[in-house]
Amino acid sequence: MGLLQDRLKQFTRPQEFMAAGIYPYFREITGKQGTEVVIDNKNVLMFGSNAYTGLPGDPRVIKAATEALEKYGSGCAGSRFLNGTLDLHVQLEKELAEFEGKDEALVFSTGFTVNSGVIACLTGRNDYIIRDDRDHASIVDGCRLSMSRNLKYKHNDMEDLERQLQKCDPDAVKLIVVDGVFSMEGDLANLPEIIRLKHKYNATVMVDEAHGLGVFGRQGRGVCDHFGLTDEVDLIMGTFSKSLAAVGGFIAADKYLINWLRHNCRTYIFSASNTPAATAAALEALHIIQNEPEILTNLWDVTNYALARFREEGFEIGDTESPIIPLYVRDTERTFYVTKRAFEEGVFINPVIPPACAPQDTLVRFALMSTHTKEQVERGVKALVKVFNEFGLLKK
Repeated sequence: MGLLQDRLKQFTRPQEFMAAGIYPYFREITGKQGTEVVIDNKNVLMFGSNAYTGLPGDPRVIKAATEALEKYGSGCAGSRFLNGTLDLHVQLEKELAEFEGKDEALVFSTGFTVNSGVIACLTGRNDYIIRDDRDHASIVDGCRLSMSRNLKYKHNDMEDLERQLQKCDPDAVKLIVVDGVFSMEGDLANLPEIIRLKHKYNATVMVDEAHGLGVFGRQGRGVCDHFGLTDEVDLIMGTFSKSLAAVGGFIAADKYLINWLRHNCRTYIFSASNTPAATAAALEALHIIQNEPEILTNLWDVTNYALARFREEGFEIGDTESPIIPLYVRDTERTFYVTKRAFEEGVFINPVIPPACAPQDTLVRFALMSTHTKEQVERGVKALVKVFNEFGLLKK
């Protein structure tokens, strides 16, 4: 066994949790994503999904994907740059650009490769990238891959953001990258203040709308639209794996930025293009959310109901303003026990531990879909009240 294996065999923490019977990952779902799923022959309420619009199992989305599979085959056998561009990709890009109010858009194979590739290739060695310290891992990795100088500011602390901007050479490019909705805590970026600082320090702003698309703004355009600041945001990123019921991602911006990315972004040029089925599914989901406003209405009805109920029962839920509701536990091992007990009570939730959060901020993440009913939410809340009381975690 080599030195690498000798080192890595010391990593036994997962096995310890498995032995304790509280390992919470890779649970096998046998069927479609929906408000209820089957795991180990047991029907459980699904409150661990990012499918805010509830569309992954929609017959229209499935039909669009099936028809694309039959027409184009299972894959493109190459990158977008070479033989992998379909008319379907181009159509989706045009519609996404219009939806997000930008000149053009590029479609990528995953949302992660949008952030890791775009951020890495936009700025130079003498430039700066500034990010919120709770930005998604894909943003963090994009910053690491960049040759630029990396700075970060305390979560949603605009005074600290300004301090970081003041450290920068006034003549250098300064790219501020931020999640529109923070995926673990559910709170929103202070975009109005970020834009004010953008103008004050001549910066560029990129917003990750992974958890804002299909949730906020007109027809689900996202947090930038929600604040009325689309024109002020230079780059808007989004994923298909949440509200658009597929897999993939995109970046939307002006034609000069897109022209640069199309010919320089390594994760775009050197990745196989998005599958026809996933592309068609995302396109159909985009059409549906634009034509059916009741999707957002239903989502916010159940979200507001859940927020009120969790507060009434004494849960600590932080500053969330979205369908992502963090239920703080503040201890890693106990977070796993809560996840296990919730499953035993018929509720699927996700544990959030380091590095996804600080050690003192561990939580379980309760997320809503438009297709949830208030009755399902109530069942979920009551089950979690029982579980949290078992561990003495409620304030009441």
